[in-house]
Amino acid sequence: MFRCSVAAAAGAGGLARALRPLSPAPRGRAAAVLQCHHLRCPSRSLTSSGVPGKAGSNLLLYLIVGGTVTGTGAYVYRTLRENKERFTSRVTTITTRSQEKESSPDAGAASRGTAAPGTRPEVPSHVPFLLIGGGTAAFAAARSIRARDPGARVLIVSEDPALPYMRPPLSKELWFSDDPNVTETLRFKQWNGKERSIYFQPPSFYVPVRDLPFVENGGVAVLCGKKVVHMDVRGNIVKLSDGTQISYDKCLIATGGSPRNLPAIERAGKDVQRRLTLFRKIEDFKSLEKISREVKSITIIGGGFLGSELACALGRRARTRGLEVIQLFPENGNMGKVLPEYLSNWTTEKVRREGVNVMPNAVVKSVSVSGNRLVIKLKDGRKVETDHIVAAVGLEPNVELAKSAGLEVDSDFGGFRVNAELQARSNIWVAGDAACFYDIKLGRRRVEHHDHAVVSGRLAGENMTGAAKPYWHQSMFWSDLGPNVGYEAIGLVDSSLPTVGVFAKATAKDTPKSVTEQSGTGIRSESETEAEASEVHISPSSSPTPQVPKQGEDYGKGVIFYLRDKVVVGIVLWNIFNRMPIARKIIKDGEEHDDLNEVAKLFNIHED
Repeated sequence: MFRCSVAAAAGAGGLARALRPLSPAPRGRAAAVLQCHHLRCPSRSLTSSGVPGKAGSNLLLYLIVGGTVTGTGAYVYRTLRENKERFTSRVTTITTRSQEKESSPDAGAASRGTAAPGTRPEVPSHVPFLLIGGGTAAFAAARSIRARDPGARVLIVSEDPALPYMRPPLSKELWFSDDPNVTETLRFKQWNGKERSIYFQPPSFYVPVRDLPFVENGGVAVLCGKKVVHMDVRGNIVKLSDGTQISYDKCLIATGGSPRNLPAIERAGKDVQRRLTLFRKIEDFKSLEKISREVKSITIIGGGFLGSELACALGRRARTRGLEVIQLFPENGNMGKVLPEYLSNWTTEKVRREGVNVMPNAVVKSVSVSGNRLVIKLKDGRKVETDHIVAAVGLEPNVELAKSAGLEVDSDFGGFRVNAELQARSNIWVAGDAACFYDIKLGRRRVEHHDHAVVSGRLAGENMTGAAKPYWHQSMFWSDLGPNVGYEAIGLVDSSLPTVGVFAKATAKDTPKSVTEQSGTGIRSESETEAEASEVHISPSSSPTPQVPKQGEDYGKGVIFYLRDKVVVGIVLWNIFNRMPIARKIIKDGEEHDDLNEVAKLFNIHED
């Protein structure tokens, strides 16, 4: 092999000095050809005549290749040496930082999940998952997030002073408790006789707020009695009513709603306001329960779900304690906006049998104080004297954050407009009463029921952890007029729609009390799932054809179909339970049915 002794002795640095241009670089050429001036051809074998007129071209080729290889080697050597120095410096820096952290007591404790309590802020400045609102939807979302991400750190910011709890018992089972301390224990016997608490979980389930960033496996913390008043969606920061700021990675808005009031009451003044209950929270239940023991007369304004449930609950006390309970509303009968007229009238008589003075077609004109009593003047001239008023006239979704957050509010239904995955922004979701979502079968909707809060909260939590699932669930709702009459409903149940009702004679098993004894649960949506019947087969045979009800009948149990363009869009199951998957399937299919009497047979209403 040919070797340049000068180059070998000089090394990489001397090589450059040992080379010189063969000739000055002519214009237009990129560079000069370099030549090692001491090189000589040791033998004739290294020379070649080459192409005529191109003598010595092989020698030039050897020189170019040799120079290139040598230069590349020098460059690689220098690069490796520099990379080694940087690597050594980086390792030294990391080692130093690690030693500093280990020597810091607070940092060491934090890494072990036991940071010194005195060094922890009361409210963390940052949380991965922030849930605004402390109701059913928020709790369902927190549980869902933790199920998919067991190490997740979830902070619930709730304006309510209480930990998350279920609302249905506030107007149902709690009123039927025989425990004189029920307002303190908030425990009740379900229709099946089993006892449970109104709270979803005991306090031990939750992590203290200040410990949330430090606990080893994450957890759920609830910041009670605080309200989020401002959202910076670009900076991912919220501001609380006390000025505290919290940044987040992902956020759920589950602010629910606030009970509406009547304009006539709002204009009445403070004396009337002091004798008014807008029923919504635990404190409202405690207050009204106490009032019901002290006054002689309570008037409930509103004939919907809440108003009718409270009327029946308080009516029980009317018989045992001499309390006068009055219920007034503008419709023709109880649940007049939901049930067909014949069933609404029957329900009204049922409520009256519970000891309630029901006054339909009553529109409040004004409310005033006369002596120690309230005087309610109606537009038709009638007057009602009472000691206390409960307004149960609907819910207004809490959307105050829309302005600062720049989120869209639906002009028709209210609530934050969200997409099929319940998203309002890329990292902001909405669930529960405050969400206005698009139903692929029934159009855009906003639902104010417990089951919807559970299912939408659960789905939002899944999507906050990457599930990317659309909301397809047809949520159900239920109402009980005491332990012996109850109904479950799904879809659009609006009395202004055409309806077809099919009824049969009820048995002792066809009551809310009986069904909870069989299922082992008193909160019906706890046993309710997203299940849907896999197939609905309508056969003209089986049991005798049910008959459409006639006015004055005793509606023991039955099915009411609500139609839009001859398609079933809503179903009420009257004293029929555990058949919701079938109803859900019928609505999802969206088909026309020639004979709804045959469809009613799917619900086995003739079972003994």
